[in-house]
Amino acid sequence: MATLKDVQIKIGAVKKTKQITKAMNMVAASRLKGAQRDMDGFKPYADKFAEVLGSLAEKSEQKSLLLAPKEEVKKINIILFTSDRGLCGGFNMNLINKAEKLIEKSGTDKEILFTAFGKKGKSWCKGCNQKTDYEYIGIVGSKFDFSVAANAGQKLIDNFIGSKYDEVYIVYPEFINVAKQRPVIKQVLPIPLLEKKEEIKDENKPFLAEHICEPSVNELLDVMLPKSIFVQIHSALLETSACEHAARMTAMNNATIACNDMIQTLTLAYNKARQAAITAELMDIVGGAEALKG
Repeated sequence: MATLKDVQIKIGAVKKTKQITKAMNMVAASRLKGAQRDMDGFKPYADKFAEVLGSLAEKSEQKSLLLAPKEEVKKINIILFTSDRGLCGGFNMNLINKAEKLIEKSGTDKEILFTAFGKKGKSWCKGCNQKTDYEYIGIVGSKFDFSVAANAGQKLIDNFIGSKYDEVYIVYPEFINVAKQRPVIKQVLPIPLLEKKEEIKDENKPFLAEHICEPSVNELLDVMLPKSIFVQIHSALLETSACEHAARMTAMNNATIACNDMIQTLTLAYNKARQAAITAELMDIVGGAEALKG
């Protein structure tokens, strides 16, 4: 049975752990506000960019190299977004599991190459003997600008055009809410063709202005198609950063609650041990008194 001193030491250790988890929860909540603001601010631009790109693609008859699928897919690059630090629950493991499913779906006859955003993804690739072409550490969860996505995207485009990659996918978390982040897979290259939606006549439907192109549609597409890759990577970086902070905030909140439960349990054990010690002392005193009477 644990002594009173042992229980006191455990209670003190758990209280210190609680202070750490509570502080980390507050830090993650503070960083989440900024990351979520950046993510929400970029979404309208990304949505409008996709809308304009789809409108131009419908008008263009030119076939870009970024749109043309390869005759035979032999090499696949997977851009895996993870965090640089742990203590965020199953956040990283869910993304890694999603990447493993993509590898299984691709088949054993494909060569898989990784672009790792985040130290956790890099470590997993190294531990599982997965080849990594590019590694970006210290970006997710921090302040970064659009040049990061532009530089990474340009390398992917050059390798795709140069036939080093036949397909490129991104695995990243989609921010649903603070308590839920869903890992998703999206094909980046070749750029999937946008499905043309059938126009439904509706008198109440608001008027959508037709995009006037200057210069030509084909010239604009040559510029916008590569930028669409940059936009997707930057958007994935923003969502990964927001999701990491949300996952860490939730994990630290759960850890703080668990610490409270442990403190209650240990306090109860301490009180029982203390009561048992007092009872034993009283029994010794009574027993000694009775012996003196005899």
